[in-house]
Parts: sequence; C-alpha cells; structure tokens
Amino acid sequence: LWRRSPRASLRVPAPFAARWGGLGAAFAYAVFSGWGVPSQRTIWMLATVTVLQTLGVRWPWPLVLLLAAVVVTVGDPWALLQAGFWLSFAAVGLLMASSPVRPGASAGAGHVEPALPGWRTVPHRLVGAAREGLRAQWVATLGLAPLSLVFFQQISIVGFVANLIAIPAITLVITPLALLGVALVPLWAVGAWAIGLLNAALGWLAGWPGAVWTAPSAPFWAQMGALLGAALLMLPLPWRARLLGLPLLLALVLPPGTRPAPGAFELVAVDIGQGTAVLVRTRTHLLVFDAGPQYSRDSDAGQRVLLPLLRSRGETRVDRLVLSHRDTDHVGGARSLLEALPVDELLSSLEAEHPLLALAASSSNGRTSTTTTRCVAGQAWDWDGVHFELLWPPDDAYARTWKSNAMSCVLRVSASATGGDGSGRSALLTGDIERDQEAQLLLRVPEALRSEVLIVPHHGSRTSSTAAFLDAVRPRVAVFQAGYRNRFGHPAPDVLERYRERGIRRVASPACGAWRWLANGRADDPSDGPDGVCLRDAERRYWQHHVDADDEREGPRDNTLR
Repeated sequence: LWRRSPRASLRVPAPFAARWGGLGAAFAYAVFSGWGVPSQRTIWMLATVTVLQTLGVRWPWPLVLLLAAVVVTVGDPWALLQAGFWLSFAAVGLLMASSPVRPGASAGAGHVEPALPGWRTVPHRLVGAAREGLRAQWVATLGLAPLSLVFFQQISIVGFVANLIAIPAITLVITPLALLGVALVPLWAVGAWAIGLLNAALGWLAGWPGAVWTAPSAPFWAQMGALLGAALLMLPLPWRARLLGLPLLLALVLPPGTRPAPGAFELVAVDIGQGTAVLVRTRTHLLVFDAGPQYSRDSDAGQRVLLPLLRSRGETRVDRLVLSHRDTDHVGGARSLLEALPVDELLSSLEAEHPLLALAASSSNGRTSTTTTRCVAGQAWDWDGVHFELLWPPDDAYARTWKSNAMSCVLRVSASATGGDGSGRSALLTGDIERDQEAQLLLRVPEALRSEVLIVPHHGSRTSSTAAFLDAVRPRVAVFQAGYRNRFGHPAPDVLERYRERGIRRVASPACGAWRWLANGRADDPSDGPDGVCLRDAERRYWQHHVDADDEREGPRDNTLR
C-alpha cells in the first residue's frame, strides 16, 4: 500500500517504511498475543536486522545472526539454557545458509524493489511462494532433527506433514479470524471451529504408529558431531561434500547403549520430591516401582520426571509397573506413564474399582491394554538372571480392611552376578510399610529380608524402620526418597539416628538427587562405585550449593540443606 502512494514514497522510502512498519506490526502482535518469551526473542532478532539495514551496514548473514543472538542474550542471559533459543537461531541460520547465493547479496545490504506485478503474475508468484515454503519447511525439519534429538531424545516423523497443515491454517485462517473477531465477534466462533478441525487433523497424525521416533541420550562428542553433520547436509555445497555429514549423524541416531550384564541389574532411585519412584533395569527388561506424586491437577511426576528420564535412557516400553499402594505420592504419575508408553503388566495392591486399573485394561486412544495382577507374597520371576520376589502383602490381606500403607507391595531384587567379595547383590523396595508390617515380615520371611540396599520404608517416617527390622535387613546403603523441607518432617531425626548407629550409609534425595547403583560390582559403569553414585555429584550444575559435611547426603536434622 505504501508503494502505491507516490506522496508517501517520496516522504519516506518504501524499503524504510517496510522495515520499520513490519517491526512495529510484529511488536504490536507480540504484545497482543501475551509477550511470551519466543515472541520477545523474535522481536529482538527483527529489531537487530532492521537497525543494521537502516544504517546501511553490509554484514554477511552469519555476523548478523551472531549479533542478534548477542542482543537476545544481553536481554535474557538465561535464554542460553532454553532449547527454544538454539532451535530458533539454528532454524534461521539453516534457512539463510541453504538459500541460493545471489551475487552481491548480504543480510544488511539494501535491495532494489521489483516493479509492481500485474495480476497475470499472481499465480506464478503463488507457485513460487509455495515452492519456497516447502523448501524452508524441508530444511527446518531435517536440519533441526539433530537438535531435537539432543534436547528431547525424539523426532516427530509426521512433523513435516503436520507443519504443512498447521502453518498455513494458523497463518492464513485462525490468526486473522482471531484478530478480526475483536471487531466482529461471530468470527471467533468460526475461528474456534477452525481450531477444532486443525486439532482433529493433528491428533489423527499423532495417532499414527511410529509417529514419534525416540533414541537414547548420546554422549557430548556424538551430539557435536551430529550437529556438524546436519549443517553439512543443509549447506549449498556439492552433494559429494554434503554426504560427508551422514556418517556424523549415526552416533546420535544410534548411540552406543549400555545395559547391565546378564545376572546384574541397575537401580535408579529417582528424585521426584515427596514420593517414591524407582527404576530397575536388567539386560533386556525394565521394571518401574511406583510412579511418584501428583504435583497439581495438570502435572505429575510421570509427565515431568519419569517420561523424560526414560526417553533419555532410550526406554520405549515398561515390562512391569509395580504400584505399591494407592497413596497419590506413589501412584500420582502412573496415568501419564500408562498413556505415554506401552506397559506390559501392572502389578499392584489397588482395589478392584480403582480408575488406574480401568485405564490399564482399556485399549483406547491407540494404546494397547495392560495385564493387571495383584501383588501377593510369594510371587516371583526371573529376568536375565536377576530374581524378583514379592514379600508382602499376604493373599488374605485383601479380605481385610487395612489402611493403604499396610497393603504396600514389598519387592526384593537380587542379582546372580557376584562382586569382588563373592556375595550376591540385592535391594529391598518397601513402599510405605509400617512397624506392624515390618514385624510380620520378621515372622514370615526373616531370611529373605537381607539386602545391601534398602529403599527406606515410608520415606523415613517414625512409624517405620524399627531396630529389629534394620537388624534383619542389614543394608549397607539406605535411600530416603523424600521432598526437600516436606511438611511431614521426613526423614525423622530418631529414624536417622537408628541408621547412623548401625553404620548404614544414608542417601537422601534432597541432597543427592537421583541415586544410581549397578548391582554387580563390575566396571560396566566406572562412575558407579560399590555404594552407588549421586547424580547431583556426577553431573553437578554450577548453581548447586555444595554441602561440606560428613552426613551431607541426609542433610541436617531439621531437613534443610546447609
């Protein structure tokens, strides 16, 4: 419109008006849409390029992109830790790098405006725009795939098709209807109908088998090599040079995996706050014991912690999910797990009418049904030379009116592999049993309680961890899964004292983070010692305060960190 007005063009040149007018329109839209972080990042990028072009600076595009990144980082230094920052700049850089080279062109240079097109050229221009859009989407999809694997350990196989549907629909239909609806309210109903139609189409695509491909988290060297390989594939180079990037992608797509040897198992006590969640991995099987708490109506440990952790480890299914009892700090994340991953069997003490059992047995939303079984003392199975045995509850407990803690499934895991001392390695997972159940276990199976690792009963509550029970288990390491400054005061000071008197090493998740133990004493993972490793120590972040004390793993007695 500006170019069609001679008076306006003489007063302010059309390129100048286009740059600053476009920036102003983008700023207004960003404010109107809520001034989110991605919008802010886009505005700073556009402002940097606009100022450079206005000043007539003829910088090459990598330098322009670098300056825009510096401006964004000065405004928000924490942006460097956001996946969106790297995805945004990588996408723009790939599109710039893969564009056909025009002699004399640069990101900051002025350009000659073409003559106004006639109506006859409109179809040709539409075809050209569509072709350029396809090229840009193809470059972004392939070029950002390695970054998606680095950040999220997954790639959307249907993402290219989904974007071909979503981008035009949102740009040309939904956004204009949303804006015009301010003046003409009925248009919002049309926009809502369009959104519903788009969501249905995207949901249909997401439901395809293999719609998302996942891979384990790769080592740092593999990540850097894959990013270099992706850049080579996207650059406008001869294909002989581009194909050199393919071998660099292999270590990211198929990273070297580590699994316990036959007869051994890996145990990870996950840091999920106030609750319990433990992973037990054998050579070819995965067991998840409890699924952590529900944080809010829309957030739980399964969604926020367990699923990202499992995906980063390359886990695509759960062979057995054990839910010790129905308290929400143990089953709060189970729904997210059941809905997101195939679970072969659910083993629990849940009552027959519990909604999780109905969800597991259903096969809706494209998920396969899960076999549901009661926890009963005496049940046992072997995976890859590792023995699993349930010690509690007894079969007749289901006919009684016990409280939920008393119904906790107690599982003992023992490895047939031996360490340097020749003894088998074992762990006891206890749920929330209390002193009465501990006494019953001492009467029923005292010889089966002996274990090197004890996931402490009831998070270290005063109602559990009796002296007789600890003397029977005789653990070398006791793991307290509890929330930082939790309102229950777990672990209780007198309980900690009982463990300390017996020389048992105490590991508490508020100070340790996740705790990992390789139960065979071999050097499969050099970072794991005979007493396991705290991942907060192995993968320390610069903002974490170091607690310098002999009992740093459990924290001081008032349950706060020094």
